[in-house]
Amino acid sequence: MSTDVAPVVPAPGLVEQLYAELEQKIRALRPKDDLAPLEKAYRMAAEAHKDQLRQSGEPYMIHPLHVTLILADMQMDMVALITGLLHDTVEDTSLSLEQIKKEFGPEVAACVDGVTKLSKLKLYSREERQAENVRKMLLAMVDDIRVIIVKLADRLHNMRTLGALPPERQLRISQETAEIYAPIAHRLGMGKVRGELEDLSFRYLEPEAWADLMREIESQRVQNEEYLTKMRHDVEINLRRENIPVRVEARIKRPYSVFQKMKRQKISLDQVYDLLALRIVTDSVKNCYAALGVIHNEWHPIPGRIKDFIAIPRPNLYQSLHTSVIGAGGRSFEIQIRTEEMHRLAEEGIAAHWKYKEGRKGPGADDQRINWLRQLVEWQQEMRDPGEFISTLKVDLYPEEVYTFTPMGKVIPLPREATPIDFAYAIHSDVGTTCVGAKVNGRIVPLKYNLKNGDVVEILTQTGHLPSKDWLGMVKTPRARNKIKHLINATEHAKAIEIGQKYLEREARRLGVQLAKITKADLERVAGEYGCGKTEDLHAALGYGKFSARQVLQKLAPDTVEAPAVEALKPTPAPSGPGDSGDLVIKVKGVDDLLVYRAKCCNPIRGEGIVGYVTRGKGIAVHSKNCANVQNLMYEVERKIDVEWARAVTETFPVRVVVHTDDRPGMLNQLTSVLFAEQSNIRSLEASSDDKRGDGAIIDMTVEVRDKKQLERVAAAIRRISGVRDVERTE
Repeated sequence: MSTDVAPVVPAPGLVEQLYAELEQKIRALRPKDDLAPLEKAYRMAAEAHKDQLRQSGEPYMIHPLHVTLILADMQMDMVALITGLLHDTVEDTSLSLEQIKKEFGPEVAACVDGVTKLSKLKLYSREERQAENVRKMLLAMVDDIRVIIVKLADRLHNMRTLGALPPERQLRISQETAEIYAPIAHRLGMGKVRGELEDLSFRYLEPEAWADLMREIESQRVQNEEYLTKMRHDVEINLRRENIPVRVEARIKRPYSVFQKMKRQKISLDQVYDLLALRIVTDSVKNCYAALGVIHNEWHPIPGRIKDFIAIPRPNLYQSLHTSVIGAGGRSFEIQIRTEEMHRLAEEGIAAHWKYKEGRKGPGADDQRINWLRQLVEWQQEMRDPGEFISTLKVDLYPEEVYTFTPMGKVIPLPREATPIDFAYAIHSDVGTTCVGAKVNGRIVPLKYNLKNGDVVEILTQTGHLPSKDWLGMVKTPRARNKIKHLINATEHAKAIEIGQKYLEREARRLGVQLAKITKADLERVAGEYGCGKTEDLHAALGYGKFSARQVLQKLAPDTVEAPAVEALKPTPAPSGPGDSGDLVIKVKGVDDLLVYRAKCCNPIRGEGIVGYVTRGKGIAVHSKNCANVQNLMYEVERKIDVEWARAVTETFPVRVVVHTDDRPGMLNQLTSVLFAEQSNIRSLEASSDDKRGDGAIIDMTVEVRDKKQLERVAAAIRRISGVRDVERTE
């Protein structure tokens, strides 16, 4: 990723020192190798970047050197290392891909090209640029996985030095890192990189929550480390007594992972049972299971917390045994047990395949992690809308959590809350399309049933059956969603063409236009004027209600039909005066008199990204871009319409907020004081005990805010109240 540059010539001392460190590291690993190509790449990159500075004021060349040092730590091959040094030259300097190809060969040139962003063309919005850059990177990854490994190293160093950038860019880059790059690292099994990217993103995305959590973790650090040291000693003694060779590591759970668990389960730090963990690394699979037996014999295991990822590896090929036990003093802690090879793969993932073996592009073609990538590229090529592509990508990058089985015993990994429809599409597209029912563990279940770990699923099919629109609200996997959208879109498009044709014929009869006398060339000409590629698309647009038949006929037969008073057909104009049901704070871009309303499912507020959807006869429904229903609606891209926030107004927006807290006196008083200080009015408030957690309470309230920023300030202020476990905005 490039940063802003300035024409200042920096002192070379630090740059030369870093390169010497890089060369020393590589020589230690590869004493017999000729490092002349590496030095050549360094000299070329240093010359290209010589007048550039990073925003921190450091010489720009420090960045590619640090990226290459990260790649060296991963023990990547020479192609990847040279790419690391040159990765920003094509994007930020006058150096061309042809020059790189000539000097270092086609493999290096292809990798540098894969990492290089597309030119920032004026016609692209930021969302489109992001989508197209990610598309390009994914396509390059399929040919050579080193592209994404270099990109992850690049992103890791940029995240480590993010403090030098303005807050707005820190937020944007952290968001992209958390939503795209950290999950890609996870899917490729690169646990170490993923963990650091998540923790660094968390620091910038939730600065107050990060600071509060770090303070709390630090306040307990000494006693936690003492406890872990004791438990580590006890575990080593017990395992060695049974002649099991082990190396035991102790750790405190990563901050982002702790935060996610506290937020998901609405618990405090004291209730995070796997905050403390030991990792046992041994020499064989047999001894992994033997160690598990010793642990369970010595300490009481927590039911439901034993997971065997050795017998059933995760889709990213992660393997380990997990268990949680009650240790000394009644404290719970997690234990992971694995072999040295499993540990290496868990830390390095797909990068572990190189180990400086030249001439290889990494893992074999049948590697499960690469198969996932190929499927990703297949469906992303069908996406026309950049917003849909990015949001669907985020869903597909979500780590699998549920392991289900076919009646024949094949494991089908799926996201949490996946349904039998997801399962059916995971088996085959035809099975998904013709699915009419499902049996789980021998019993008939509804298609919206949420599958659980260990479920044995049998799909019932019927020839000729087609999916329902309702399925889009049930499925969790992009594969299922895209197949359903494709079928529904084809059906809806055909229906819209038929409706549009009939609409045009009916209006032609009413206005006395003889359609039979109008040539195909004239129809295609008018279709082109409306941005439609062919006549069928014009008919579809008429069927969707985007244009009026009278307007089309006036262009086809101007001597017969008078021009309409309004240039384009619009849904019902926005009413004015008392009882106005239009939304005056939102408008369609470039148009002022359309009926526009905020969708109740997400209730967007000023400052949020919004998207409009043309509804038949009801006007334009406006959703937040993050609304879960947006993906369900956008299977018809033709109905998407650009909307924007109108003039700056003083209106407030009602927002429903649910606060999960400790059940203690004075909580409501503190909460209302915070809202008063933030000048946020309370419309309604209801407090009750949390039945699921005896020591908790739930406060459900509707507050008025002016915009997204005020809502964020309110939520942050509430989180600072002692005893507040989570604050969430709900529909």
